[in-house]
Amino acid sequence: MRRCYDAILLTGSNYRKKGFLEGVENMSQAYTMKQACEETGLSYETLKFYCNQGLVPYVMRDANNRRVFDKHAVDWIKGLGCLRRCGLSIREMQEYLGLCLQGPTSIPERKEMLAAKRVALEEKLAEVTASIDYIDWKQGFYDDVLAGKTEYVSSLVPPA
Repeated sequence: MRRCYDAILLTGSNYRKKGFLEGVENMSQAYTMKQACEETGLSYETLKFYCNQGLVPYVMRDANNRRVFDKHAVDWIKGLGCLRRCGLSIREMQEYLGLCLQGPTSIPERKEMLAAKRVALEEKLAEVTASIDYIDWKQGFYDDVLAGKTEYVSSLVPPA
């Protein structure tokens, strides 16, 4: 599986301007919705929702008016999945996209957004780590009770 940052690398550049791709025929690699979903790991419904929310700019349409994505769009969509897992809301992802479309001048604002999410993720990680430590301790306690090394004591059941 590709790392999230690999998919986000292209987000800061204006790799495409509107009208750059004249038609689907000019695309070196075209992805249908299904193929884009398989490539990105998103469900069809999620990708359609992202498109409808304007999170995937410059989406092309084929002759049957179905969405078609190029490699850049698929890489961006992978980045969207990572941003979502980082805790960005749809509104924040829209804001981030808007900043990306401004080009390099908005990098400081993007860094600030991501730094705030990083802090929140670190806090969440600390909570998860503490929960795992508790489970490990409790499993060890149960192992010791079952092995006869420790007497069972419960806060819920009074001693017999």
